[in-house]
Amino acid sequence: MRRPMVAGNWKMHGTRASVAELTQGLGEMPIPSGIEVAVFPPALFISQVIDGLEGKGIIVGAQNSAVQPEQGALTGEVAPSQLAEVGCKLVLVGHSERRQIIGESDEVLNRKFAAAQKSGLTPVLCVGETLEEREAGKTLEVVGRQLSSVIDAFGIAAFANAVIAYEPVWAIGTGLTASPQQAQDVHAAIRKQLAVKDAEVANKVQLLYGGSVKAANAAELFGMPDIDGGLIGGASLNADEFGAICRAAGN
Repeated sequence: MRRPMVAGNWKMHGTRASVAELTQGLGEMPIPSGIEVAVFPPALFISQVIDGLEGKGIIVGAQNSAVQPEQGALTGEVAPSQLAEVGCKLVLVGHSERRQIIGESDEVLNRKFAAAQKSGLTPVLCVGETLEEREAGKTLEVVGRQLSSVIDAFGIAAFANAVIAYEPVWAIGTGLTASPQQAQDVHAAIRKQLAVKDAEVANKVQLLYGGSVKAANAAELFGMPDIDGGLIGGASLNADEFGAICRAAGN
């Protein structure tokens, strides 16, 4: 049985003071039994958040990591082995902002995916289409290609220790949300693509939806059979709102 997961991506938000306040709020939040809760703070605040959430049952992850697992001469990057040492358990790979704005290619993301796993981190692979691609009817083609890049490089077994987040680019930070059925259709296609290679892996992998998820729409989204939780953006910066989303996953 797949456990629901609610993960908060804080993106490039936070000061020492605001992170302390948010961390305190999260630490006081009751977590429904049977669900996993994770947060992804900016790299600068990871240690602060890990210390602040010690013993609270909330997983801490990183928003990005380097293409090589070990330390080295790579200015400005953070090695996944360094993230693991301070207590990170997860790392985002391929978020649309990294693909679209930073220009990270599938080849670069494959290296990050492998480096994360080699360091003991669980990669959260983000996939999704732009508005133009959806309007052109290419959603499943685009998402399928992004998934195939990893499968072709490392085999289906790589997803035995990974999470997949479907995030339609047009729904991130826009207030637009895929309808529950639209999201379910893509999640079902992802699971079917994995099942062609290995049904057991496909059945066990957690598939998260991301794209303007809020307390008001979380329950309906999470009620879909192939949606196992959410990767939450702006709403994760408010402990009360994030807690309500977690309760929706717990129900």
